[in-house]
Amino acid sequence: MGAQTNQTGGGSVTDILTAIKNIVVALNNAALSYNNVNGVSTKEAISAPTVVKTTPGRVCAVSITTAGSATGMIYDATNLNTTTAPLWVIPAAAASNGQPYVVNLPTDSGILVVPGTGQVLTLSWS
Repeated sequence: MGAQTNQTGGGSVTDILTAIKNIVVALNNAALSYNNVNGVSTKEAISAPTVVKTTPGRVCAVSITTAGSATGMIYDATNLNTTTAPLWVIPAAAASNGQPYVVNLPTDSGILVVPGTGQVLTLSWS
């Protein structure tokens, strides 16, 4: 029989701790990305033109809680008077399955929500 050899890992404690730190940083970044795509805030009961955010962000989802007689619009804007950058048309009624509409669009300036006539909306954004 051959001589028995002891095998030891080539990594020091510092190497192992650095690897663990890198995993934690990667998981944190993944969680932040997930939250940004799925929304970190909501604005409920939007029934009139509303500036939701005045800095760049993301429109994540729209829930139509009360149907209207006309479509609405979401704009990339920071004030009520800027409607030159439309992002998404808000349907007049909720989806037939009751689920929110997934929008998932980034904005360069801000988020302006203009509900259609009679609509009441909830917006998820980040």
